[in-house]
Amino acid sequence: MARKSFRRTAGRTAIAAAIAGVLALTACAQGGTASSGSDADDNPYGLITPGQIRVASLGDSKPYTFTDESGTFTGFDVELFTDVAGRIGIDDVVFTGQDFSGLLAAVSNGQFDVGVAAIGITEEREKTVDFSDGYLAGYLTVMASPDSDITDEDSLAGKRLGVVQGTLQEAYAVKNFTDTELVRFPDNNSAISAVVSGSIDAHFLDYEAAKEYADQYGLENAIDIPSFDAPAGFAIAKGKDEFKKALNDALHEAMEDGTWKELYEKWFPGSPMPDQYLPSDEQGDGDSE
Repeated sequence: MARKSFRRTAGRTAIAAAIAGVLALTACAQGGTASSGSDADDNPYGLITPGQIRVASLGDSKPYTFTDESGTFTGFDVELFTDVAGRIGIDDVVFTGQDFSGLLAAVSNGQFDVGVAAIGITEEREKTVDFSDGYLAGYLTVMASPDSDITDEDSLAGKRLGVVQGTLQEAYAVKNFTDTELVRFPDNNSAISAVVSGSIDAHFLDYEAAKEYADQYGLENAIDIPSFDAPAGFAIAKGKDEFKKALNDALHEAMEDGTWKELYEKWFPGSPMPDQYLPSDEQGDGDSE
């Protein structure tokens, strides 16, 4: 009898333990669901670190994105994105310099929340990342020594032309400068140094960035090429639709209240101003090109 009683007791204990285990698992599952919902509420944009935006950028692309003497990132794109981030409630914005050739991949694979570096929106790049609406358009420039005989695209035939790998300039040159030897660099600084030393004949870069090098090294804009078909946008990983919408809404607010115009005049003094980014009541008034 005692043995039977023990067996029944042991059986009841095992059943009770099993039921307790099921209840515990159910409670954990419910708790996990609640926690996930809370996390989503705290991080609606799916940022790597809630409340912080990690930005992949460039440290040598003046006046768009560059580091000053103290190592702090600044420039038109930096100030514009910081303003846009503040409008969606995020003041903690961390910029990190990258080589342009790997910047979009770093955003796509989740190393950064966004890429900000006057990145032209193209169909090829949209295979890798999503973009905000466009916020900047301009020109491409071939920069050379005043003593060079480079005066138009035909005169580039047989020349050694520098391009930064992965840029619009590289893509344009591959398509249009078929008789030119392209020399690829990781950044503008190294390419311009090659022009100054004479190891290449010219460098193909952005019009605004060329201004700084002209003053610093005595180079000149040999050729200016319109590039309005690929406006710059903020690059984000695919699937972050809520983040993209928030950035677009804030970006258009910055354009409509005149913030974009103020920053453009600060960083690009005297340059043609794209009409489509001005406040709606100023568009088509004839004071921009």
